[in-house]
Amino acid sequence: MAATFVDYYQTLGVARTASADEIKKAFRKLARQHHPDVAKDKKAGEAKFKEINEAYEVLSDPAKRKKYDELGEHWNQQGGPPPGYKYAQPGREGAQEFHFEGTGFSDFFEQFFGGGGNGAFGGFSTGGRRGGSRQAGPRPGEDIEGAISVTLEEAMQGALREVSLQSADPTTGQVRTERFKVRIPKGALEGQVIRVPGKGGAGSSGGEAGHLFLRVRLASHPEFRVQEADLYHDLPLAPWEAVLGTTVRVRGLDGELDVKIPPGINNGQKLRLRGRGLPRPKSTERGDLYVVAEIEVPRQVDSAERALWEQLAKSSTFHPRG
Repeated sequence: MAATFVDYYQTLGVARTASADEIKKAFRKLARQHHPDVAKDKKAGEAKFKEINEAYEVLSDPAKRKKYDELGEHWNQQGGPPPGYKYAQPGREGAQEFHFEGTGFSDFFEQFFGGGGNGAFGGFSTGGRRGGSRQAGPRPGEDIEGAISVTLEEAMQGALREVSLQSADPTTGQVRTERFKVRIPKGALEGQVIRVPGKGGAGSSGGEAGHLFLRVRLASHPEFRVQEADLYHDLPLAPWEAVLGTTVRVRGLDGELDVKIPPGINNGQKLRLRGRGLPRPKSTERGDLYVVAEIEVPRQVDSAERALWEQLAKSSTFHPRG
């Protein structure tokens, strides 16, 4: 099942020489535009949002970006990737091959960035069998592993995702496709494993089927960063807002919030909103939302504004260097 190259730079609309900051800004702009909550066409928005997230996951990670750039868009013209390049999937010769749809990742990502080594969650069989290596009698099928992209909204509410699993028998070449629902639990966190019983490789001689294990990868969000069940939101403030204080309306995952900014707030200072983060696993409690002050200064001012800043500089008793 050959993967088709995905141009992540084109997806984000940036040059291949783009800086990390340019990549971040491009992601935020596109993610806000195509987020399923605001997109006019929800289904199309979801698909585009997943593409943007996949591109950002690779290009925002220096190691993955280096690996991607080394791979190059013509990787398959010579029959494979560059010499010495290792696929993300462990696999083994003659093993049954699996292909996912509905997990939020393309075949290309699964093949090259889905993981690595035994136990990697890359979208293909790990080659392991449950129950040992008995040569006779019923043999259980292989457990298979993959990754599933989960939005913060899905983690907030829980969700039911339709996934299709396509398997190719290495001996007969026969391809079988099965569709089923995967329940994403409320409060799903980064790295959490969702077990789907009986959806792995087929058993032999009457043995039971293996299981499917999907590792959660929380999709990047244009407004929030995540640390376990806590959310962090960077809030731009004008200098006068930081000095005088103000009230700012901030979007949370479950509605808008009015946040009171105290006078004299410092750049980088965090304001804690208890219980406004993600649900904590196996708990009725939620994490917290931290609003992080980002004091912005105007890059350009007209003559009238400059005169006011100069007047303030002369009359102010504030001395930042002691």
